[in-house]
Amino acid sequence: MDLISAITPLEIALVMSGVMIGIVFGAIPGMTATMAVAVCLPMTYGLDLNSSLALLLGLYVGGISGGLVPAILINIPGTPSSITTTFDGHPMAQKGEAERALKIGIVSSLIGGLFSAVVLFLFAPALADIAIKFSYVEKFLIILFALTIIASLSKNLLNGAISGVLGIWLALVGTYDLNTGGNGDIRLVPGFLEDTLINGFSLLPVLIGLFGLTVILEEAAKGVPAEPLSHFKLGDGKRFEFSVFRGHFGTLLRSSAIGTFIGLLPGIGGSAASVLAYAHQKNLSKHPERLGTGEPEGVMASESSNNGLTGGAMIPLVSLGIPGDSTTAVMIGAFTLQGLQLGPLFIGEHIDAWHEIMTNLVLANIVMFFVMFFAIRHIVKVIQVPKHLLYPLIVVMCAVGSYSANSGIMFDVWTFLLFGVFGYFGHKVGLESAPFIIGFILGKDAEVYFVKSIESYGTLSIFFTKSPIAMGLWVLIVLSLGYAFYQAWRNLRRESGR
Repeated sequence: MDLISAITPLEIALVMSGVMIGIVFGAIPGMTATMAVAVCLPMTYGLDLNSSLALLLGLYVGGISGGLVPAILINIPGTPSSITTTFDGHPMAQKGEAERALKIGIVSSLIGGLFSAVVLFLFAPALADIAIKFSYVEKFLIILFALTIIASLSKNLLNGAISGVLGIWLALVGTYDLNTGGNGDIRLVPGFLEDTLINGFSLLPVLIGLFGLTVILEEAAKGVPAEPLSHFKLGDGKRFEFSVFRGHFGTLLRSSAIGTFIGLLPGIGGSAASVLAYAHQKNLSKHPERLGTGEPEGVMASESSNNGLTGGAMIPLVSLGIPGDSTTAVMIGAFTLQGLQLGPLFIGEHIDAWHEIMTNLVLANIVMFFVMFFAIRHIVKVIQVPKHLLYPLIVVMCAVGSYSANSGIMFDVWTFLLFGVFGYFGHKVGLESAPFIIGFILGKDAEVYFVKSIESYGTLSIFFTKSPIAMGLWVLIVLSLGYAFYQAWRNLRRESGR
């Protein structure tokens, strides 16, 4: 199957639906691309893999792109990756250039998304070819490296580490599978729950609870006020023209590359990508003092970088089985529902699915552009959607999706509710959802590869002497931890005012 023949009318319809739903989630403050994917993930249960990918990638691209709407109009980033869009986008709106700012952001988003898709196509297979030669030792070290990024992903180093360890611990609940070196016993389960938790907690209800119900509970605690539509009228002021990009192609490509590279590094996140691209643009700008006052190049840098993140974050997901960000972590659930294992063998064994990923990612970006560019006057109205009407509908969708995840098991609904409440109260004491879910997803694989390594070689020293690749991975692990400790130290100094 080549890239062109992979397109079917059903998948085009699913991509369009995903993009439009994602835009709505991204445009409403408090609702993110991750939440969009988590809430809609159960819909993929009745779809094949190709159709599932079409829907989810549409949600991903639409959710990231939709964040620019409130960022520009009401100075509230719809998604964390849109935070720097507020720096120049909102001042442009204040000067009567709201529609111009929105369309600059939309075009920049398209360029960033297409750039990252090209990088994904070129580099994911090459990375998978290298990783396919890994033994159990290297696979364990890859997982260990992925777990160290929990520290970088965390707002607070200690809280993030505790969240990640808690995720790993809960991932081990259930039967210690004989196929992974276990003894078949049920562990970490009280006796009266052995029948219920014999297979542990299912991934999908956990994801929906943490990224769906938790967010809704937090918004409900604030009183779910209906944010008023911005008072800016589209069409006032200076009109948009494509000539605004003249002289800024370097900005677009450079910022897209930064976003893609940050996406390739698991756990760094879209907010870091946009901040880094914006800062880099300010350093290279001919008029750096103007950035932050309503300069189009600031919007270009922010939006091309955060959409560049989409393809970049898919690279470690597809080639190594490691989520690049919280949204791709949720996407693992779709592959789990289809009974597929992501990792070095995925592209070679499922070439059709690989073509679908590429096709739908490109298609999603194109659909996003046409939907947002030509219908932006209507899209901005989603800021008016009353949350007291929207959120109950989402809760019902989450509950039904959790129930259907494993062909109708009521315990999955209780799991969804349990982890939703757990996430809500966990946030109040400092626990973080993203590190937790990374630990939950990777915990079992880490155990399997560790046990298999010990069975194969019989000594712990093999993790340090196996191969130059293993030593290189240790270097990456040390650098990742070192960077996290440096960030924590710098944040501590900033808070203390020294």
